[in-house]
Amino acid sequence: MPAIPQAPTVTVYSRPGCHLCEDAISGLQAMLGEYTFVIDEVDITADDELHRAYFERIPVICVAGEELCEHFLQEAPVRERLESRR
Repeated sequence: MPAIPQAPTVTVYSRPGCHLCEDAISGLQAMLGEYTFVIDEVDITADDELHRAYFERIPVICVAGEELCEHFLQEAPVRERLESRR
């Protein structure tokens, strides 16, 4: 019996009160009707290292650990990466 592939994780590095982050997450949630994936929102303010790395770039969106876009959700590369994981 073939193994059932695990749904990929889409990580969104964000911070509370960031409207760009909220927009990106809303856009990802809208894609859930087409693709199966898990959204993992990571609050960069809870970790000094993440805050330094991502503060001026949020939201940063990664699929399966690969950074695909920052500042805004760019659907094309996210869709391409999710499609390749089907």
